[in-house]
Amino acid sequence: MPPETPSGTRRPDGGHPCRLSFDGRTIHARPGQTVGAALVAAGVVAWRATRAAGRPRGLFCGIGVCYDCLITVDGRPDQRACLVPAADGMRLETGLPGRAADARGR
Repeated sequence: MPPETPSGTRRPDGGHPCRLSFDGRTIHARPGQTVGAALVAAGVVAWRATRAAGRPRGLFCGIGVCYDCLITVDGRPDQRACLVPAADGMRLETGLPGRAADARGR
């Protein structure tokens, strides 16, 4: 088993990838990756928008401090993508009202 990181996730060990659903699109994650890392690896750079200006947001600090990477995971809103370990079958939804983000996060 790969070593545990301070956030409780595990480092990627090259095992079998898992499948995640991102706004209906299938993306893959390696064992030990966070949801945020899997999204960035799939080319998604933003998955929510700011309330005031509607500017795109995604992974910024990567350590759970900035809250820019909030996403809905399996129906639970406002999860920090940089801290949530990816799991097979996970359903991810953007915080972009009325539309899904495309591959560029727009």
